[in-house]
Amino acid sequence: MAFGKSKTPGLKVHTTWRKALARDWQLYLLLLFPVIMVVVFNYASYPGLRMIFMDYKPAKGYDGSKWVGLGTFEKVFRDKDFHRSLRNSIVFNLLDLAVGFPMPIILALILNELKFPRFKKVTQTILYLPHFLSWVIIGSVAYQLFRPNSGIVNIVMMNWGLIDKGIPFLTEKWHWAVTYLLIGVWQSMGWGTIIYLAAITSISGELYEAAMIDGASRWQRMWHITLPGIKGTVVTLLIMNLGKVMNSNYERLDQFGNTQVKDFQYQLAVYIYDKGLAGSKFSMATAVGLFQSVVGLCLVLIADRVAKALGEDGLI
Repeated sequence: MAFGKSKTPGLKVHTTWRKALARDWQLYLLLLFPVIMVVVFNYASYPGLRMIFMDYKPAKGYDGSKWVGLGTFEKVFRDKDFHRSLRNSIVFNLLDLAVGFPMPIILALILNELKFPRFKKVTQTILYLPHFLSWVIIGSVAYQLFRPNSGIVNIVMMNWGLIDKGIPFLTEKWHWAVTYLLIGVWQSMGWGTIIYLAAITSISGELYEAAMIDGASRWQRMWHITLPGIKGTVVTLLIMNLGKVMNSNYERLDQFGNTQVKDFQYQLAVYIYDKGLAGSKFSMATAVGLFQSVVGLCLVLIADRVAKALGEDGLI
């Protein structure tokens, strides 16, 4: 069986799987471990999804647990806590997308125009470092900065006469919502900026030179050359982000959660934890997890179809 053929006319190259393995066995050996990890952590657990259709009890196992069919989904969809967590997840993820998605694009455009390479590198490093910080660290720092009475931000603002009393950034639900979203944007925008900067480097410099000769300003070059040049990357990342509209980050919510903001903090990740681990309702928690995955997949497929209908390459 032929493994590959040369596209050069008149030149035929046939490589069998046996020859390919003998030639590149070190590469295939390196690839083996990550492939096994993907299979184990992403696919080996699929048989466990049958607990959705059972009143699953760990002590009884799959054989001893009662079969309930679609009763688990009925129970979930009638649960008021699920409705609240679903609403909060959708609203906050859409707001996160609306506020956070354009920021890396704007930052990439600005950094691309900087003429001092060393300053540009230092700025990039500072911007993407928060991506590698855990939410435990970010949450601890945030509470030190935004405490109503002793937080640095409130103290500085009161000393400057901007406010009379401390703002409850993380202890009142509406202030919490704004702070929660902005911290999320700050944490993720640097990493997205790197992706867009990499896409910008693929744009031919001759286009910018021709535009400068024609008298195009910096803003015109950004609008008519840079943005169209990264449009494919923007569409691809937008489709991928739309698939996350149903998701929520438990670690992030846990670090910023408290009883005063539970109305907004109670999202699907918290619901799954409360019902699954804390409440021992494993069937309900698994059903919600499957629901999230299926809806996310549908959103990705729909967004991909719309992108292709508008003339873009899409994702799939």
